[in-house]
Amino acid sequence: MKSIKTILLGTTLAAGLAFFMGTTDAHADSLYTIQKGDTLSGISHKIKGDNSLIDQIVKANSLSDANMIFEGEKLTIPTVDGTAPVEPVAPVQEAAPVVEEAAAPVAAQAPADSSSAKEWIAQRESSGSYSATNGRYIGRYQLDASYLNGDYSPENQERVADSYVAGRYGSWEAAQAFWIANGWY
Repeated sequence: MKSIKTILLGTTLAAGLAFFMGTTDAHADSLYTIQKGDTLSGISHKIKGDNSLIDQIVKANSLSDANMIFEGEKLTIPTVDGTAPVEPVAPVQEAAPVVEEAAAPVAAQAPADSSSAKEWIAQRESSGSYSATNGRYIGRYQLDASYLNGDYSPENQERVADSYVAGRYGSWEAAQAFWIANGWY
């Protein structure tokens, strides 16, 4: 009988502790796991509906470059004016185990400006050639042929590459950082 009382008391205490620990303060910050294609402005729009959280996210996470966020990275999202985020943030997920593979050494790290990051990518993708092809990938930036809509001119390649990088990464520096980490952009 004593053991049943002990078990019941222990279970009740454990349940109470779990409830207490599981409740959240309305003023607590949230964690957000960066998904593929996320940008700080996109995250701010998901949570607040505008760009007003970008500076707060940068500050809360001590980010040196707002354009350098990576898939799987966890960000602290500050509570806005004492209210919970408008839309629930993505649940914190455990990262899948990483299988390390031997990779070819990558040359020097990120240059300081967009034009040098852009050139760095072009040299690695096609040795700078506008006429390079690799299956369905065309030109200086090895863009999918469907992006170029049949116009393989250098001007169109430049225009489409700038648009692609701005939409996907936000900047050429961020695209370069992704390339360094993954071997493609």
